[in-house]
Order: sequence, then C-alpha cells, then structure tokens
Amino acid sequence: MWTLQDAKNRFSAVVDAAMAGQPQQVTRRGKPAVVVLSVAEYDRMRQAAADRRGSFLQHLLEFPGLDADPRPLARPRDVDF
Repeated sequence: MWTLQDAKNRFSAVVDAAMAGQPQQVTRRGKPAVVVLSVAEYDRMRQAAADRRGSFLQHLLEFPGLDADPRPLARPRDVDF
C-alpha cells in the first residue's frame, strides 16, 4: 500500500509492481483511493464481468415473479357515448 505522496515520488516502482501482477493500492489522507493494475489484469476483469453479465433481455426474463402475467385480470367496461 502506498500513500499518495510516496506513489507520486516512486511512480515507476508502482507501475513496475502492477505490471508484475501485483495491484498497487494508493491511499489519500489515510483512506483507500485508487488501485493501479496492469492493462492485462484490467482487460481480464472487464471480460470476466462482461461474460457474467449476459444480455439485458435475459436479465429481465430472469426477474423473479415474472412467471405469471403481471397484468391484473380485468374485463373491458361498457362505455356510453
């Protein structure tokens, strides 16, 4: 873990460690702020998330409680003109 000031002063070391497969966490004012990781790791994580995500239509179809028709059973009413 790096403080922001240390990460700025030793940015090459931060990048080298991230490229070696070790994500580097940087803190700001004592709180976690960012993580530096290699492009390969970033791409792997994005692809894994996309693979799990599936399509929006599939997401809607898997929504619980949509097995039955959600519309109430109603009959049209007579209207006088």
